[in-house]
Order: sequence, then C-alpha cells, then structure tokens
Amino acid sequence: MVQSPPVIDIARLRRLLDGVNAFGFNAVTGGYNRIGYSADDMAVRDWFAREMSSDGLAVSRDAVNNLFGRYGPADGPCVMVGSHLDTVPEGGAFDGALGACVALECVRAMKDAGIEPETAVTVVATAEEEGRFGGMFGSQAIAGVVTRGWIEQASDADGVRLVDAMTAQGLDAYGALDAAWPAGAIKSFLELHIEQGPVLERAGIPLGIAHAISGVCNLQVRYEGVANHSGTTPMEMRADALAGLAAFAGMIAATIDGFGTDESRITIGKVELQPNFAHTIPGTAEFSIIIRDTSDTAMRNLRAAIEANVETAAKAHGLRHTIEEKSWLSPVSLDPALHAILLEEADKLGIGAVNMPSGAGHDAQTMQALCPSGLIFVPSRGGISHAPEEWSDWADIEKGAQLMLNALVRLSL
Repeated sequence: MVQSPPVIDIARLRRLLDGVNAFGFNAVTGGYNRIGYSADDMAVRDWFAREMSSDGLAVSRDAVNNLFGRYGPADGPCVMVGSHLDTVPEGGAFDGALGACVALECVRAMKDAGIEPETAVTVVATAEEEGRFGGMFGSQAIAGVVTRGWIEQASDADGVRLVDAMTAQGLDAYGALDAAWPAGAIKSFLELHIEQGPVLERAGIPLGIAHAISGVCNLQVRYEGVANHSGTTPMEMRADALAGLAAFAGMIAATIDGFGTDESRITIGKVELQPNFAHTIPGTAEFSIIIRDTSDTAMRNLRAAIEANVETAAKAHGLRHTIEEKSWLSPVSLDPALHAILLEEADKLGIGAVNMPSGAGHDAQTMQALCPSGLIFVPSRGGISHAPEEWSDWADIEKGAQLMLNALVRLSL
C-alpha cells in the first residue's frame, strides 16, 4: 500500500548521521577527520555500504572508491542522489555527510511507503570531494573529466601524492580514467548540502535552491628571499619573504574592486614560513591563493591580476617567485529545468526557498557536465562550516530532506 505522501523519518536520519560521525571524531577538539583516502575515510565507506546493503540496495564501488547503492530496476538510467563522506581536517558534523545520509533516508522513506521507482534511484557517497589533492576527485571520475596528467601531478599540502595515498589503501588512481558513467546513464543528479554561509539564516528562509556554483582556482605561490639576522640586517637591505606576502595580501581588496564581481572571493588560507624563528628574517614564504567566482571571465581576470600582483610584490622586496596552478574548476550554471522542479516542489510543501548561487564547490558542479544537476541548501548557523562549530538545525534539515524526497519521487516515477 503506497503511503501518500512518503515522509522523512527525522529520528532515523539523525541516527544514520551519528553512525557516520562515529568515524574520525576528535574528542579533544570536537572536530571530524575523515580525510580523503585516510583509514577513517575508508572505514566509514565500508560501514555505509553495509547500511545500504541491509536496506536491500544493490551496492557497488568504482576504482576511486565512489560508493553506489541502487534501488529499483537493475537496468536503464537512474536518478543519482547524494554527496560525500570525507571531511577537511577538524571539520564539522554536517558538511557532505548530511547529503549522503539524506539520500539514503529518502530511499528508506520510499521503501516504507511502498514506492518502487520506474527509474532507479542510486544513492552515491562520492570519494575525496574536499579537495585534499586539489579537485573533487570522485565526481570528476564519474563525469569523465579526470586526466592522466592531473593524476600524475596531484599531491596534497604535505606533498603526499594521490597515487601513493590510494596505493596505500589498495586502490589504483589510474582506474579513475575508466570510471566514467556513459552519457544517458544518469537521468539527473541531486545533492543536499549545508549552505556553509550566512545568507539563509540572515534572511530567515529555511531552504536555498542553487542556480549556479562558483568556480575554484587553487594557486600555490613561493617567495624566496634571504634568511638573515633580524638585528643586524638593515630594513632597506632585507629580502623579506613575509614582507612580500604582506604586500601582496594588501592588494587583494583592490584586485576584487578592479576585476571581480559581487561573487568574487580571494583567500590566502595556508602559509608556511622558513626558517620561522623569532629572530630570523623569513627567507621563504609559501602560500595558497584560492580564487572563486560564478563568472568564468571574472575568475580569469582575477587570476591574471593576481599573478601580476605577486610579481610586483616580489620585485618590491627583492624576492624570487614561482606560481603553480594546483587545480581549476570552472564555475557552472545548474540545470534550469531541474532548478524549476525543486522550486515547484518547495512551493507545494509550503516551504520558503530562495534562488541563490553557491560560493562553495560541490559535486553537483562536476556532475552538471554529465547530466542535469540540482542543489538544495539548508541554513548554517552563523554561516560556519569546515569547523567543529558547524551546525544546522534539524527542523530545517527535515524540510530540505522532505523536498529532496518529493523531488526524487517525481523524477523516478
């Protein structure tokens, strides 16, 4: 007997997310550490696979450890739904994992209601979304946009190569080249995610429907000067790598004003100084620059301006410099028809939803290259994410999960 409409069991969803977050929890900091291809990342995937198997889903994995659970016809296209299980170091409890858990809860709710989809629903937990190695590797493999050259050069902030990290877990990174799904195999892709920003909470609106996702350019810059005694080296005779970094950082606001848009973001997020002693002038400074915007043109203009500013600051302080592109993800406009469906279903539920861009990268961004993709946001308290303080209220999560469930039923019947 089909229940009308099928409903989310929010208590069951909370238990599922708690189960995921039993892996990689740091009791001292309150953060979560399921770094891509770490032991905890591998273990949580095994656990999630068992959860899907116990629900009767047909479970499979690909070469990069993307995890799939199919409900419905064994043949033909599917509607894919999910997100990722990996975290940044000391991340929060909701980022990524909530979307994967909502996907499985939606299938459980469909089964409870006796709904057997005409088009299969495939739950996915993507691999290495958080960019330890510079991309969104799992969804890029599914979409067929991974290249051999990228695999060969990919490494994390500590110099660990992707190839080596995967080999240590019994995986072959080059298997990603054969992991692409064929055109037409995925009818559409849906993802629920926390907003990771303050817009929804500030507006008092429970849901966001993303129409576009910012691109991400990851640059690594190195300044080389001369490490020398801080007391005996006159200021005008120094080649201070930190001074060069500071001079460059001071140009960021003007760079956005001159070349960016309201959606432009430039961030220096990781800095390493050497020798890093109190009484020694820094001889080298290595730092990351992350550029984001929903406009490809703006991103390219910002990158050109940034590279010029890096050189200007280097010359002003007598430094040598190098700039390396670690990764580039172009901004994406999400499928307008799927976007409209999500807005319609939210309206049917009587839930307020705002049309908005995403400033953070998500799997939906990559999947849009393969199939129509949609992205649902739930509010983040204080706009905080990628930190132990990350929180989304369960009343909002329930609304987002119910919207996802109704959209899946509509797309799969």
